[in-house]
Amino acid sequence: MASKALILVDFENEWTNKHSDYFVGDISDVIKRTNKLIDHCRNNGYKIIFTLHIEKDSDLAFAENSPRAEIIKELHRQNTDVVITKNKISPFYKTNLEQELKGISDIVICGILTNLCVRSLAQDAYDRDFQITIIKDCCVALDAKTQAFTFKDLKATREEIEFLELKEFLKEPS
Repeated sequence: MASKALILVDFENEWTNKHSDYFVGDISDVIKRTNKLIDHCRNNGYKIIFTLHIEKDSDLAFAENSPRAEIIKELHRQNTDVVITKNKISPFYKTNLEQELKGISDIVICGILTNLCVRSLAQDAYDRDFQITIIKDCCVALDAKTQAFTFKDLKATREEIEFLELKEFLKEPS
């Protein structure tokens, strides 16, 4: 049984759809880095968990059964990976995430949006005494200022959380 998990927060087509109000721009470099992260974690026995945000009563943005609310196909997702559907910002709220994390002590987090669902997951996991690592360059916010502030604020208020770039996590030379 795995003692570590990689949680990929809301990597959904909605964010990459140019016609969406939630378009975050070209994140192809983030996707490439995230795939390296997925491959590394999978090869090292991590449980792989994707969260999927669905807006109840939405006909467009993050709408249930919509292609916009599907996981970005370029990601290295496998059928054995866990997918948790959520309807609120926190991936813990009214989902089975806590059950999926039974026996897990360490979690690695990445995803979209850094300042909302990624932050909420980190805060809620912190309150549940997980050892947390956030891979900064595998996270996306609407802008660099928001991204930097979110990491700075989380670090100031939850000193035990580790914040790494992918190369640092993989222990690759610079």
